[in-house]
Amino acid sequence: MYLLTSPWWLRALYPAFTWRMPGDEKVIYLTFDDGPHPQATPFVLEQLKKFHAKASFFCIGKNIVAEPGIYRQVLAEEHSVGNHTYHHYNGWKTEDAIYMEDIRKTMELVPSKLFRPPYGRIKRSQAKQLLSPRFSLRTIMWDVLSGDFDISLQPEACLNNVLKHTRPGSIVLFHDSEKAFPRMRYALPRMLAHFSEKGYRFAAMDMG
Repeated sequence: MYLLTSPWWLRALYPAFTWRMPGDEKVIYLTFDDGPHPQATPFVLEQLKKFHAKASFFCIGKNIVAEPGIYRQVLAEEHSVGNHTYHHYNGWKTEDAIYMEDIRKTMELVPSKLFRPPYGRIKRSQAKQLLSPRFSLRTIMWDVLSGDFDISLQPEACLNNVLKHTRPGSIVLFHDSEKAFPRMRYALPRMLAHFSEKGYRFAAMDMG
């Protein structure tokens, strides 16, 4: 079970996190978790270029080490990057010291103040440490979940999830990963075309 949108009560539990961007301007903030990946990430970059779109990539440290060229391409094409831990740990199941060290290790690779917890799962104690001078990271969540990671979901349903719930200022979550690729590959270009035709633009988040 997972929530396709972030309800008010969840946002209220973590008010320091960014769930969507303010304002009513026709801007969408596409985000991609779990890369870089040798097939999925280049596909995403190609689609973004077609629509003159910018996005934010929350990268796993070990994947940056494995795919440095693709990571450099993300930066060269002026997209944002964020910290997604080094090993994709679930914060609920990981001791604080181990979890925070995993984040710190990734900070050496990712020149950004943006952070997103894998699975969206983080303890309050961990979240508090992110705000300390040692880290000074901004936790970016989302208000629209594509569901592309769900292998039981049809690609058309993944697209419909995004089209139905996205609005001005939405932070939309896709994954540039092996598991998500079959659904993301279908949904992303159609989503970009749909909202471009409606006068939206796609922006990257500020890494500062």
